[in-house]
Amino acid sequence: MNGKPWSVASLMQVHRKIAIDSNVLIYVLDGHERFGRQAAAVIDSMDGSGVTGSMATFGEMEVLAGHARDGDAARFERVADEIRSIGLELVPLDSSVAADAAWLRGAGGLKPGDAIHVASAKSAGATVIVTNDDRIRPRQGLDVAYLVDLEVADEQA
Repeated sequence: MNGKPWSVASLMQVHRKIAIDSNVLIYVLDGHERFGRQAAAVIDSMDGSGVTGSMATFGEMEVLAGHARDGDAARFERVADEIRSIGLELVPLDSSVAADAAWLRGAGGLKPGDAIHVASAKSAGATVIVTNDDRIRPRQGLDVAYLVDLEVADEQA
């Protein structure tokens, strides 16, 4: 996507609070062939690094919806437990986040879900959001790291 080139290590050095888009968790949980490695490296690198992660509660809904659609209640519960075990701060869609998302949608042209992810990242104090969605663009105070541009060292595989 030709965003700012990042390595997972540099991402962790520069940013102390990282927001995660739902597609990152989907890639990890589904073992995505192309982006699963980068997504897992981001999640794994936060553990014990002093870097904290956040995600919109809306993102939790997006991750779980596919399993509900499949009617697989056992998989749904396992994935819900996995999301909680990662230790991400789940940012609720309160009135402040909703108002910011509305501004991002109306003035910035983002789709509703993308606006909620960005507003939630800002609310959590994240300085970067990791995504693979090229509709999410950097803005003042919030960098964007696209998985497609993210370099993963071999030892992080």
